[in-house]
Amino acid sequence: MSTTGSSMDLRVRQLTYESDGIISVGLVGLDRAELPEWEPGAHVDLRLADGLVRQYSLCGSTADRGQYAVAVLHDPAGRGGSRYVHEALRPGARVGVGAPRNTFVLEPGPGYLFIAGGIGITPFLPMIDRAERDGVPWRLLYGGRTRRGMAFLERLARYGDRVQVVPQDECGLLDLDAALAGLEELGAGALVYGCGPEPLLAALEQRCALLGEDVLRVERFAAPEVEPGAAAGEFLVELARSGRTLAVDTETSVLECLARNGIEVPSDCQEGICGSCQVGVLAGEPDHRDHVLTRRQRLAGGVMMTCVSRCLGDRLVLDL
Repeated sequence: MSTTGSSMDLRVRQLTYESDGIISVGLVGLDRAELPEWEPGAHVDLRLADGLVRQYSLCGSTADRGQYAVAVLHDPAGRGGSRYVHEALRPGARVGVGAPRNTFVLEPGPGYLFIAGGIGITPFLPMIDRAERDGVPWRLLYGGRTRRGMAFLERLARYGDRVQVVPQDECGLLDLDAALAGLEELGAGALVYGCGPEPLLAALEQRCALLGEDVLRVERFAAPEVEPGAAAGEFLVELARSGRTLAVDTETSVLECLARNGIEVPSDCQEGICGSCQVGVLAGEPDHRDHVLTRRQRLAGGVMMTCVSRCLGDRLVLDL
C-alpha cells in the first residue's frame, strides 16, 4: 500500500455482482498491508479516472483489516462514477482511496431499527454485525423496487425474521408506521437509522418527529431541496488561530470565502451531506443548513459545515 497525502493506492481484488445492477468491489493494499481501522457507518472516497471522486459506504467487516469493500449501484443517468465502476473497472486496477470518514456513527443504544431503501442497505451491513457482536437487539426493514435488484439478500438471510425484505413490485411500499409502532420492543430509547432515496427519508423524518428528540439518524445520497435559511446576508468570520477576519458576502459560502483567502478546508460534496468540511465554532450562532448534524448537535453549536451553513448573527469565530 502506498499513500499520497490522505489517499491510499489500493488494488481491486475482485468484483462481484450482488444483484441486478449492484456490484461490490474488494480493495486491498498493493503490499497486502493492514488498512486503516474503521467503524460501522464509515465511507471512503474512490478516486476514479478523469478526476472522478465518489463516496461509497464501507460494507465489509470491520474485523477484516486486509480489505475494504464497497457496493456500487449502476446509474446510467448519474455523473459517471457508477458507469466507470461497472463498465471500466477491472480486477488488478489501482484506485486511489481516501481514509475512512464517519458521519453516520452507530451510537450506543438499547436497540436499533434499521430502515434501508435500495443501495442504502450498504452502511447497515457492518452496523448489524456490530449489534450482533454486542448482543444489542435490532431489526431491519429493507425495501427495493424488485427482489432481483436488492443486494446482499443471501448475507442477510441468516438473521431470519429480524430482516423484513419488501420488494415494491410484490409488496408495495415500506410500512413505516408498523415498523415504528414496534420500536419499543427493541428497548426504551431505541434508535432509528435510515438510508435510502429522499422520499423514504422525508417520510421517515416526518414520522420520527413525533417520537421525541434525536430518535432518528439518516444518511443521504444527495441534499434535498430546501427553502433558503433565515440568514442570507453578509457576516464576518474570525479565524481564531490566526486572528484574521474575513467578510462572507451573500453570494459566497464560508468554504468558498476561506479558499479564496488561502485557507484550505477539506471538502467533497459541497451540499452539506458528507461532513468533510466540518469546522469548530468557538463563538457566534451558525445557521445550520446541512443534513449531517443531529438536532442536539445543532443546538450545541460547536461545529458547522462550511459548504452550506451560514450565520444567524453578524459574526462567527471559527477554530481555524
